[in-house]
Amino acid sequence: MIKISSRIVVVIALIAGMAVGCGDAGATITRLTVGTPGPDPYSPMSGTDEVHVVSQKVGGTKGGDTPGLYGGTRRATACDKARLVEFLRANPEKAQAWAGVQGIPIEQIPTFVDRMTPVLLRSDTLVINHGYRNGEATTAPAVLQAGMGVMVDEYGTPTVKCNCGNPLTRAEKKISTKGAKYSGPKWPDFSKNKVTKVEPRDQAKGAVTGFVLVDPDAKTGFNRPRSTEGEADGPMTTLRALNIEEVPTETPSPVDSGGPVDSGTPTELPSEVPSEVPTEVPSEVPSGVPTDIPTETPTSEEPEPQPTEGMSSAAPPSSAPEEQPGPVSS
Repeated sequence: MIKISSRIVVVIALIAGMAVGCGDAGATITRLTVGTPGPDPYSPMSGTDEVHVVSQKVGGTKGGDTPGLYGGTRRATACDKARLVEFLRANPEKAQAWAGVQGIPIEQIPTFVDRMTPVLLRSDTLVINHGYRNGEATTAPAVLQAGMGVMVDEYGTPTVKCNCGNPLTRAEKKISTKGAKYSGPKWPDFSKNKVTKVEPRDQAKGAVTGFVLVDPDAKTGFNRPRSTEGEADGPMTTLRALNIEEVPTETPSPVDSGGPVDSGTPTELPSEVPSEVPTEVPSEVPSGVPTDIPTETPTSEEPEPQPTEGMSSAAPPSSAPEEQPGPVSS
């Protein structure tokens, strides 16, 4: 019989323990659904998210400049940069915490926000969400559901969660999306194996000049110049022409009606969006129309879509709860 030294046993146990801890599998990640500000919001804002986004379910790590990583509606955006700046100016304590998360002086907030570009997430995305509580910024890993409106910086990294104004930062590499525990409401097509991490564009290549976005129905796309809010969007064209890699997509479903919701946090779900979106190129918006005001989402009901290749055959829910705009300081 082979005798094993007690020291060797201890060393083996330590190595095994390190292996288990690798990737921070013990982390708890909060799921945040579309239309929900989540815990400790800076300022709840309604109408910034899109319920019926045909989402990508691929997971892994993606570069912030990847064509088709983000989506949007041409000539429209619900993320209001000017409103965010005004709110922070009117609330200096929150502004101080907000700027501290982003690593900038408080006086640079207007310039910092102006450089951002509003987009929609097309996949469930891991971030670090920073709320505000008792005069200080909070920090917690979170998965944002596909369809949520965010603002990204010049390297494609999500920096603001639009429905609450919370600053966002990149999730640490040690967080394992597959091994972590999850809390919060679970949407039907959620999978911990298909959560996306966003890496910023290589700074050696310079800032992104424009983001190639996909329409919510995932049939067409367009280019949005960096730092713009829809007024300078390029023409609609096919995904193939935009060099967008066609990946498996799924028609999303709202959060389980019987699932838990964030305690003490307003729940705001956007009005129902037509399940079929015309593929014709929309007409140009008159030059005199303001571009900093969120575009209202049509609420009329459309016939149920027929299943198409690459999309789930399940029909989306017939309705979603109406938005209840949260209080916004101005």
